[in-house]
Amino acid sequence: MYIPHYYKNENIAEVKKFIQENSFGILVNQVDGKPWATHIPLELDHDEHGKAILVSHISKVNPQWKEFEKQPEVLCIFNGPHSYISSSWYNEEEVPTWDYIAVHVYGKLSILSEEEVMKSLHKLVNKYEKESENPVSLHDMSSKTLKQVKGVVGFKIEIRDIQAAFKLSQTRQQDHAAIIKNLNVKDVTAQEIARHIEKQSNLK
Repeated sequence: MYIPHYYKNENIAEVKKFIQENSFGILVNQVDGKPWATHIPLELDHDEHGKAILVSHISKVNPQWKEFEKQPEVLCIFNGPHSYISSSWYNEEEVPTWDYIAVHVYGKLSILSEEEVMKSLHKLVNKYEKESENPVSLHDMSSKTLKQVKGVVGFKIEIRDIQAAFKLSQTRQQDHAAIIKNLNVKDVTAQEIARHIEKQSNLK
């Protein structure tokens, strides 16, 4: 994606942390010559060689997977908080804009075995159940229930490139205090953008 240099985040540790915290992404490839996208959790992990990968699964009813072997190159999109930025918060006249965080991951997909899929599902469920009052475990489920795994296609994506846009009013340093103040009285996503702007300002 196009990212002006002042919004490009090349801090790979910070970008990976963002992916882990915003792992419900969009898997994009082509089906019958047309763009196709599926919204799914895409978990950041590492393969046996320590290389970063994404792991997920989709339903076999979804025709997207039938193109995986023919066209293994895919795009994964991760969206974070975003907010409208009014130029009325600036000291000088300027057009309004939008602040946001988004990450694009490009990679090569390969299909997992049923055993590997089950292993990935255990990790996925355990990750999101750990905060539950009564956590669910796949270990406690019947073989009848777990047969549903046969209805999905699991895969891993070898990460080839990561492009991260953290557009956080970097060109309006002089207006950060006003921007943060105004964002903090808006909705939760606007407040999250304010938090990121403040964090970025404190790093400088």
